[in-house]
Amino acid sequence: MIVQELHRIQNIHGFLPDDELRSLSDRTGTPLYRLEEVSSFFPHFLREPPPQVEVTVCRDMTCHLRGSDQIIEKLQALPECDGKRMSANGVSCLGRCDRAPVTRIGHHNYMIPSATDVIELVQQVLAGGHPPADTDEAYNDLSTTWDIDIYDLKPEFHAVRRYIEAEDRDAERDRIIGALETANLLGMGGAGGRAYKKWRDVYNAVGTEKYVVVNGDESEPGTFKDRELLLRTPYLTLEAVILAGLVLSGTRGYIYIRHEFEEQIDACNRAIKQAEEMGYCGEDILGSGIDFPVEVFASPGGYICGEQTALIEAMEDKRAEPRNRPPELQTNGLWDKPTLLNNVETMAWVPSIVLKDNGQWFADKAKPGYKGKRFFSISGDLEKPGPYEVPIGITLGEMINDYCGGMKDGQELKAFAASGPSGGFLPRMLPVEYLGKRFADTLPEGTTHFDILDWQLDIGLSRQMGLMMGAGMVVYGENADMVEQALACLKFYRAESCGKCVPCRIGSQKLVDLGSRIHAKEFDSGAVDLTKDLVEELAEVMEITAICGLGTVAPNPLRTLLRHFPEEVEKYKKK
Repeated sequence: MIVQELHRIQNIHGFLPDDELRSLSDRTGTPLYRLEEVSSFFPHFLREPPPQVEVTVCRDMTCHLRGSDQIIEKLQALPECDGKRMSANGVSCLGRCDRAPVTRIGHHNYMIPSATDVIELVQQVLAGGHPPADTDEAYNDLSTTWDIDIYDLKPEFHAVRRYIEAEDRDAERDRIIGALETANLLGMGGAGGRAYKKWRDVYNAVGTEKYVVVNGDESEPGTFKDRELLLRTPYLTLEAVILAGLVLSGTRGYIYIRHEFEEQIDACNRAIKQAEEMGYCGEDILGSGIDFPVEVFASPGGYICGEQTALIEAMEDKRAEPRNRPPELQTNGLWDKPTLLNNVETMAWVPSIVLKDNGQWFADKAKPGYKGKRFFSISGDLEKPGPYEVPIGITLGEMINDYCGGMKDGQELKAFAASGPSGGFLPRMLPVEYLGKRFADTLPEGTTHFDILDWQLDIGLSRQMGLMMGAGMVVYGENADMVEQALACLKFYRAESCGKCVPCRIGSQKLVDLGSRIHAKEFDSGAVDLTKDLVEELAEVMEITAICGLGTVAPNPLRTLLRHFPEEVEKYKKK
């Protein structure tokens, strides 16, 4: 794979030297223009030697809330920041939102709230020092048990063994897919598709080559649950990949992980090696004569790679530009072969579901009226942000108070982002006219507002409510400036648009321009009203024309700011 070769070259040299690219071209028979086409798309790949010290600071959502913009400004004001000795730039979400703000020096993460302390750290590195980094492992609280971990930190791969040793493997395959259906296991990356249906579609797809791919890119701001699952329990996701490969007559499995998750990549590689040594992975699994190798694919970077077809494009050594659909990946996926692609958490639940009561155990873990459990990443103005395993149907208020220790410093809840920046911002009291009619009709007669603390967190209910619910949630207290927060989210989408769809490429810039003008106090009341209409029109065009979800959701931070927080915008009106 060319992308993985580019990773290898950059890991050795720190960038992609011309002579190394020519050598790669000769070895693989790949024209140089193709290598340029791919390497120039991904910001991770460098064509020039990097500075002595490369500093990047997360600028999104919770990190922005914690003052990361000020840290970037002070770093860029240093005399050493000349592009040769040192560079300092903001980057999109680094997936450590529970420990914001996050500064990354080279390949090492530091969670330091003070700009002064960050500058001192950078100067230590410039002087040749090697201050210890903050590792994800150091924050991994093993005292908290998870229901998802059926093996209690001791990988045993019972589900794979049960399939291999089954007298009737066809019946065992049907039992496994049936257990996923009974459990009502959904896609935990945000889409909420039915897992059993994907598995069945891939099994029924015509083809002698089939692939299993896990989406561990996790680049949505505010989302970091898969980071913990891959670090603490990589064997759960790995076993699900192997089991899917066996059940669906697969050829090979891949665990696709964003390149900033170095510890998680190492953990998965160790888990694969251990499984191979135990006989559960690779050649001749448990003496069955069945081969199913699994490997880690390190992402070349970019939020767009979280979109499943863009991810597949990157794996095929192409620019990560989303595909038009149909056809779907289940029939025409990796290398145009039938492909099962699921999120990390979705796969990690599979072993416990198929081993415990044929899926009913999982279904019964929810709040009354719902099915299952899941993880949420929740950060922002909370006493204890983090990834939490909770029953589906739990209310937002219960999440905040029972799991997160309440609002930070006793603040009142001002705003809530239920799906990273994708769903925009919701106020504490949401006007009923912005809720779906099917849900609004269930509220008591005369209800004018809905308290979002009473929102039961379930994908199906959220769709009835006309709201987006993802895996990454950010809570904003009374001191948050929502105009600043919305502008930061608009800049995120502008930076991460792949540019393939012209309305998205131009529209994301137009949204930043509008948000910036509000922030600069250039608009009076009449101009703000015109902006509302313009944003709604632009959002409609982007939604109709976008190939992937980015163009559909990019206007939401500004739309919801103008819709739900007029008092915040009022403070920025031209006097």
